[in-house]
Amino acid sequence: MKIHEFQAKQILRDAGVAVPESIVVQSPAAAGEAFTKLGGPLAVVKAQIHAGGRGKGTIKTHPEQHGVQLVKSAAEAEEVAGRLLGGELVTIQTGPAGKMVNNVLVEAGCDIARELYLGIVVDRAAAGPVLMCSTEGGMEIEKVAAETPELIFKEPFDVDAGLQPFQARKLAAQLKLDPSSLRSAVAIMQGLCRVFVAKDCSLLEINPLVVTGDGSLMALDAKMSFDDNAAFRQADLAELRDLSEEEPTEVRAGNAGLSYVQLDGNIGCLVNGAGLAMSTMDLIKLHGGEPANFLDVGGGANVEQVTEAFRILLAGDSVQGVLVNIFGGIMRCTTIANAILEAYNSVGFNVPLVVRLEGTEVEEGRQILEQSGVDIITASDLTDAAKKITAAVAA
Repeated sequence: MKIHEFQAKQILRDAGVAVPESIVVQSPAAAGEAFTKLGGPLAVVKAQIHAGGRGKGTIKTHPEQHGVQLVKSAAEAEEVAGRLLGGELVTIQTGPAGKMVNNVLVEAGCDIARELYLGIVVDRAAAGPVLMCSTEGGMEIEKVAAETPELIFKEPFDVDAGLQPFQARKLAAQLKLDPSSLRSAVAIMQGLCRVFVAKDCSLLEINPLVVTGDGSLMALDAKMSFDDNAAFRQADLAELRDLSEEEPTEVRAGNAGLSYVQLDGNIGCLVNGAGLAMSTMDLIKLHGGEPANFLDVGGGANVEQVTEAFRILLAGDSVQGVLVNIFGGIMRCTTIANAILEAYNSVGFNVPLVVRLEGTEVEEGRQILEQSGVDIITASDLTDAAKKITAAVAA
């Protein structure tokens, strides 16, 4: 799950991490009032969407308007917010469709001496979380990693013990921070690592992390993502979810207990197992087709879940054919066969359907389909299935 910048900063603020004073608003007039309330000579008006690259992004109807802009008066704050709110912000991460801006953050200006980067991710090689820092703040970290990887410094830390003071001091030295910034650097690095573990984050990124004129460190931006598998112990985070930022079909699938990702192709895929789903999509592309989705019904899906999966696949106009690829381990092939027929009766199929079954109760499952009278194309193996669905869609 992702959250907005203003929500991430509130979590950091509650944890004692230094962030600028700010006010989130939903109207131009409120933006002007927020500027006045903050009381400084300047502020930053920032569009709030679940995507990076907002500073370089532009509003479709106002291409001169970027997603992040410095303002020097209440009137200017109101004007900028008026162009942002209700507009579609297009960034490098949103694609050409952009994302609707429903909230803007009005944030107090900051005396910036240096811009740094700080991020925390789970590193499989380190078998745990790793704190990453760089002197190249304000830039895309992917570009830094590709062009100047020597400017990225890493410190793995224990989830129970947290980041140790000596580790923070080591990173501060690599960042060439002044001694006057050392205490602030240790505090903010340790604080961010505590938040990462306590909130079951999968990503925590501060870009830029700024050194102010007095030598203290402050999180000028904040991006957080959380591990959905830990949602059961993070109930307080559920209220931060913004469904308007998510693909509606993916939300519907998630509510049904299905793993689903919308893609741009025309061949719907219903598969059990993430690895098998990826292989299925690869083979579809290998034989000239384009998958319309990633859909993993899991190993223990029931008839209702599989039926809902078919409803999701067939709900839009983009799917011109469906490939069902099931390897029955825990999942029984008879369950899939019955679900296919249930979906046919309740939803109806107006596109070609190719089914490949293998595993537990496979013969019984095939027999159910053969005796049903439903127009289904059967396949002997995955390659055969991929060839048949691409041919059927192309016909």
